[in-house]
Amino acid sequence: MDMRVNIAGVEWKNPVTVASGTFGSGAEYADFVDLNQLGAVTTKGVANVPWKGNSTPRVAEVYGGMMNAIGLQNPGIDLFCERDIPFLKQFDTKIIVNVCGHAPEEYLEVVERLADEPIDMMEINISCPNVNAGFLAFGQDAHHVEKLTGQIKKIAKQPIIMKLTPNVTDITEIAKAAEAGGADAVSLINTLTGMKIDVNRRTFAVANKTGGVSGPAVHPIAVRMVYQAAQAVQIPIIGMGGICTAEDALEFILAGASAVSVGTANFHNPRATLDVIEGIEAYMKKYGFESVKDMVGIVR
Repeated sequence: MDMRVNIAGVEWKNPVTVASGTFGSGAEYADFVDLNQLGAVTTKGVANVPWKGNSTPRVAEVYGGMMNAIGLQNPGIDLFCERDIPFLKQFDTKIIVNVCGHAPEEYLEVVERLADEPIDMMEINISCPNVNAGFLAFGQDAHHVEKLTGQIKKIAKQPIIMKLTPNVTDITEIAKAAEAGGADAVSLINTLTGMKIDVNRRTFAVANKTGGVSGPAVHPIAVRMVYQAAQAVQIPIIGMGGICTAEDALEFILAGASAVSVGTANFHNPRATLDVIEGIEAYMKKYGFESVKDMVGIVR
């Protein structure tokens, strides 16, 4: 039985990684999870300079999940390269660096800086607000997605995963734009924009007013979008959104995802990724699948 998957020429030992922003850069979880067991570790978003993030409060519990408005707080690419990459290199897992920015030149600066670093892939967070387009997220406009992807591909030395926002009318249009720009893979979904009001304080639950909703409540929406994207593009898909169990992960794989990413579940079950890996393996034994690849997209 073969748990390995190949994503854009990079072989993972199994199809499970972690969602950016839910696992730090691995150090916070290393006492609870054997990082050697993961197919890949996807880091928290990193920008060209340190970002302090949004004002607090920036996290709220909601039905079936949580809402966050962290604002991509991160230490910047220099400290990241000095501290986080060497830490992750201790482990037998693939390293995926999530990249964020407010303008194309900010993304390009990080991509260029990472070109000669010992990482395996980059995931580009195009849910960031584009200062050059009235703070509309890059990922909400197909033209911007294709253009930014093309600019990044010109200078990137590692395969590029474009992380798609679900806050669009037609996810297939955005997925196709990423593919047209030269993306090696896409990952989806990022968080859904939501709002929670504290009725006793009569104010917003998070200082930013809105935040990204994640957790089990978004899972059926994510599965639908992954299925749609899989019908629209030929490049590999990493599915995410509300995975708590192996069954949740398998839905994505059967819908067309070549790999999956566990996010919010890490906060209440640090072993969630390992549970998912073990559960996928048990499912394959039960139903006689020889490889993960044999399961991808078989539900049509």
